[in-house]
Amino acid sequence: MAIFSNQATLTYNGNTTNSNIAYGEILDVLTATKTAVENGYTPGQLVTYVVTLRNTGTAPLNGLTVTDDLGGYPFGGTTVYPLTYEAGTATLFVGGVLQPAPAVTAGPPLVVTGLNIPAGSDAVLVYQARANTFAAPNAGGQIVNTVTITGDGLNAPVTATETVNANTAPNLTITKSITPTQVVDNDRVTYTFVIQNSGNEAVVATDNAAITDVFDPILTALAVTFNGATWTEGVQYTYNETTGLFATVPSAITVPAATYTQDPVTGAYTVNPGIATLVVTGTI
Repeated sequence: MAIFSNQATLTYNGNTTNSNIAYGEILDVLTATKTAVENGYTPGQLVTYVVTLRNTGTAPLNGLTVTDDLGGYPFGGTTVYPLTYEAGTATLFVGGVLQPAPAVTAGPPLVVTGLNIPAGSDAVLVYQARANTFAAPNAGGQIVNTVTITGDGLNAPVTATETVNANTAPNLTITKSITPTQVVDNDRVTYTFVIQNSGNEAVVATDNAAITDVFDPILTALAVTFNGATWTEGVQYTYNETTGLFATVPSAITVPAATYTQDPVTGAYTVNPGIATLVVTGTI
């Protein structure tokens, strides 16, 4: 909607008088909304966007262009883009009917051209973009994403914005190694379990994280440490010397959250995982 005003001037016999100011408004014939299907994002994850365009006018709107800024934000004198359009995902419906694939320029920014909307009808544009290394991964991070629609028949560009917040959750991986790799009977061997958390939330006792393993060959005379601190059987872990089943007690495993560094030149984020280390030594 745009407000306009107009005032007339009357002159006569060298005199001048002004009329009142008359106001009017130009109603937008096109409305737009933008919605993300996913509740949040994690770097590397696809986010699905739905752009709904409604033509409330009595004439068709042809040749519209939709431009998506892919969440671009200023950084270090330039603009970085936390979203990357996923090629081939743009799908267009007009009046609920699937249309041929629209013309897409991946960008950034993403540009979709040639949209036609009959009078009193709507168009729905669906596409996916992947959160990349410029997407803030920390708790409180967000991607603010705006589409702008332009074209003949529009009084002014129409915009719609959607904000998606970074998911807040741990993201764990585990690796296991053995030292030494060559042993004989009655040798001591050490299993080292390294847990890495690339998520922005720590694993705490109430998360009940646990490690289980069946040692084969079976170990005896276990010595267990976690982050360098000695653990006690029956308190932080259990072990069955008959079956070789080893298990940490739920709540014993904790892992700090990752930290993140944004490159001061490129703006890309680097993940520094939180790490926890479990070491189990025993005799074969």
